[in-house]
Amino acid sequence: MNTPTHLLYLHGFRSSPQSFKAQMLASYVARHHPKLHWLCPALPAAPQEAIALLNVFTADWPTPSMAIVGSSLGGFYATVLAEQRGCRAVVLNPAVNPARDLEAHIGTHTSWHDPETQVDFRAEDVADLRAMTPPPLQRPQNYAAVIAQGDELLDWREMLARYEGAHIKRLDASDHALSDFDQHLPFVLNFLDL
Repeated sequence: MNTPTHLLYLHGFRSSPQSFKAQMLASYVARHHPKLHWLCPALPAAPQEAIALLNVFTADWPTPSMAIVGSSLGGFYATVLAEQRGCRAVVLNPAVNPARDLEAHIGTHTSWHDPETQVDFRAEDVADLRAMTPPPLQRPQNYAAVIAQGDELLDWREMLARYEGAHIKRLDASDHALSDFDQHLPFVLNFLDL
């Protein structure tokens, strides 16, 4: 695979482009690949709106040289898009069944990085997540996954099963946020040929 010309980073539920993983990757890209087209948008809470927005942003991106990195719910969205487009994706503790996992979070929440920002998550958003869940991966070799057995929110065994056949880095510990992401960045960069 070739070095990507376009790279999309997708944050998780209640997160933002200010997440430390997004910032770390953005900093690396700016220093080492300044010509790479980097995009890390703030995603709306409504899944249909998020996917529609991402499709608009990437409509003219060349599939063979685009890649996506997604964390948690962003990993789910990365999988939806990568399955549609056939591009490479790296998922970081990806949400495998977000409809089930987020059903208990219907309501209004604050953003992790900006307590002034409200996130409204509705019952119809759960239904939309359920409807957009992709079938088994068509090209698992197009994926790399960082999966932490210490994830306190998501079941690492479900992640492992979902991304069977992908390039997997299974961590004995760590956490959902991948607080030690700097140690796993080389795995991500190697898979992306960056």
